[in-house]
Amino acid sequence: MRDVVVTGVGAVTPLGVGADALYERWAAGEIGIAGGEAPCDSFEPLEFFSRKEARRADRFTQFALVAAKEALDQADWSDEIPYEHHRVGCVLGTGIGGLGTLEANFNVLKDDGPEKVAPLAVPLMMGNAGSAAIAMRHDLRGPVFGIVSACAAGGNAIATAVRMVQTGDADAVLAGGSEAALTPLARAAFAALDATSTSGVCRPFDARRDGFIMGEGAGVLVLEDGERARARGATILATIRGVGQTSDAHHLTAPRADGAGAAAAITAALADAGLEPADVDYVNAHGTSTPLNDRSETVAIKTALGERAGQIPVTSTKSAIGHLLGAAGAVEAIATIATLNNKVVAPTLGLEQPDEGLDLDYVPGSARPLPDTNGHNPIGVSNSLGFGGHNAVLVLEAA
Repeated sequence: MRDVVVTGVGAVTPLGVGADALYERWAAGEIGIAGGEAPCDSFEPLEFFSRKEARRADRFTQFALVAAKEALDQADWSDEIPYEHHRVGCVLGTGIGGLGTLEANFNVLKDDGPEKVAPLAVPLMMGNAGSAAIAMRHDLRGPVFGIVSACAAGGNAIATAVRMVQTGDADAVLAGGSEAALTPLARAAFAALDATSTSGVCRPFDARRDGFIMGEGAGVLVLEDGERARARGATILATIRGVGQTSDAHHLTAPRADGAGAAAAITAALADAGLEPADVDYVNAHGTSTPLNDRSETVAIKTALGERAGQIPVTSTKSAIGHLLGAAGAVEAIATIATLNNKVVAPTLGLEQPDEGLDLDYVPGSARPLPDTNGHNPIGVSNSLGFGGHNAVLVLEAA
């Protein structure tokens, strides 16, 4: 079966525009959370788009386009796509899509009447608008679509893209996730669920954790057939060794207390990679800072990895950037790749008071070196777990 490699990454996050800003600022202990939210304050649409272009794309699509451009530039695709256009696809995950557009046009409908609703309201709010915009911008004519699986969407999109390359449906795929749901309705709805933090602090695995912090952003990766990427002289950032996807089939918002679904996804991803728990050097946890997720995920990691779970670092990127919902899996995959290649593990910020039973090495305080890997390329597991019981796990190997 074809091996699938990552040749470019791009990100827009609360820590800044660019994949380097994501990892470097997280590793330095910086936090992109303010006032109980994690907005992408440094993102200015008119730095990247004309006014007309900005009006014709919801904020989640704008994020996706900017992240995709960075990833393509790093993959050395900026001048010319190195494959036949119909052999290149795009799969972009999102939890909610163009919610800002929907809310704005509902207010217009309510206040000014139906004749004032924007004619582009539906195309801008569609969950597939981001993938379509990327395809049109870069003339990608292969399989192009969106994936909607809540907070697992970015991970599911990457896993789907991996299979597309492995089975020969495409030679390369842009894959990732994007979200821009810092809107009045989303804030009120998540608060009504008691899902978001009332303290305004994201502290995964801490005894005081009280819910997630809403964030926004995007992450996009360029995935290529490994043989063809090496033949064209591409710089390989990582190999996606395995993917695992399962469902809890349990509850619309709550994970299984025994973590069985997430554990099964980790086990499936390792089997797909041809690896054992002893081969894993790092876990980038979903780590939302909710009472239920952090406990369930800890159980899942222990179940899947056995004694190895207590020997390796497990950290949460959300401690620095909040929860990017449908973009989280892709952004955290990028953070995982940077961790493996730099061999420095960024910390789980805000973790100060351990909780009973949550006893893995969550790397509180500050960054530290990745433990010695005995000469092999570091292997990382990236977990994405979503409302609806969706579980997507990636096994990544450093270049």
